[in-house]
Order: sequence, then structure tokens, then C-alpha cells
Amino acid sequence: MTAIDASLARDYAALEDAALVALVQAGDREAFRQVMRRCNQRLYRVVRGVVDDDAEAEDVVQEAYVHAYAHIGGYRGDASLATWLARIALNEAYGRLRRRRQTMDIEQVEAVAAASGRVVAFPNRFGGEDPAAAAAREQLRRLLEHAVDALPEAFRVVFVLRDVEGCSVEETADTLGLRSETVKTRLHRARRLLRNALHDNVAASLSDAFPFLGARCERMTEAVLARFDALPPR
Repeated sequence: MTAIDASLARDYAALEDAALVALVQAGDREAFRQVMRRCNQRLYRVVRGVVDDDAEAEDVVQEAYVHAYAHIGGYRGDASLATWLARIALNEAYGRLRRRRQTMDIEQVEAVAAASGRVVAFPNRFGGEDPAAAAAREQLRRLLEHAVDALPEAFRVVFVLRDVEGCSVEETADTLGLRSETVKTRLHRARRLLRNALHDNVAASLSDAFPFLGARCERMTEAVLARFDALPPR
């Protein structure tokens, strides 16, 4: 059986993370496709919580995947695969913020604030072609996302990981390099700020916030794999 035949015969979705990583380390790009499908939504959500922009968040996640693929040999399983990838994505996101702050002077900041009155807004839709987004409670979800956008960044990222993505306190702390008590404190403050802005029934829509499934997930996956064609063979 050729390598291509073996690849087609594998059920990648049924494999554990460690098995996928081993295949990727051996040069199996189809295994990395499954890694991306498995982790796309979490990475997009946490990066979106940092950069406040849909398009830039997708770009950051792509860069994070390219970096991760190039350094997959260094993954030793000390943290979960999702946590390892999230750290890489957060490093890229925070690097972008630092560069952005270096190039935007005070006058520009004041002009943006005066024009918008708030942080960068989400678009009205996440793409009508995505069934997950189309089925969401659109108006309520937009309200929630705007409110989350308005949180201070340190609180926003913790809230996205804990209440939107459903990570544990320990996993959130590990991903962000914080103490567990700090995660708990920031989450408490984030929830209190949101309660001041939203009605209690937004809790029913948390699982629909910042969707990155279906067509968007596949587009991201294919874009990253296409970039691998320019890389030397492993």
C-alpha cells in the first residue's frame, strides 16, 4: 500500500491527539488537516478575543498553524495539543498588538475612538453560507459579542476561554500563563461587567458565540494546507 493509499484509508477523526501529532511529525499533512479541524474554533475564538477583528484573527490563526507545523517536532505532550496551539496563536496575536501600538500614535487612537465610540465592531453576519452561523440566534448573539468586545482585553480572553470555549480553570491558566486564582478573579469581574450590559437570557446563546465551523473552518484549513506546498518536504 502506498503512502497515499494509507492516508486515504485512515480515519483521522477517530485518532487521539498524540496519534495525529505522530503522523504529522512523520510528514502526514492530512493528519494536520484533522488537527486544524479539531482546534480551529478554539484558536479563532481566543485570538478574536485579543485582536478584535475577524479578518486579522483568521490571519493570526493561519500564521500560528504554519509556525506550529514547522515546529511540530518540538511538541512533547507536556500540555494538551489545543493548549500548545493556543499558546502559539496568543504569542502571534500579542505580537501583532505590540506592533500595532508602536505604529498608532495618540492622535490616531483619539480619532478612532471619536469615530466609533467603541472597539472595532463585528460584522452583521459571519457568512450566510455557514449553517452554524445561519442557525444562531443572530440578534442576541451579536449583542453578546459586542458586549464581550467591550470588556478589557485581560478579562475578555479569560471569559472567552472559560465561558465561551468551556475550558477549565487549570487549562485557561496554563494557556495564558496565569495563576488559577487570577483566572478566577478575572472571570468574576468579566461576568460582573457583562451582567451590567446584558439580560440574563444571553447565557442560552454562549455556545453559539464567535462560530468557526462549517465553511469558515474548511476555508481556513485549505488555506493553511496550501501554504505548506511552499515548504520543503519533511
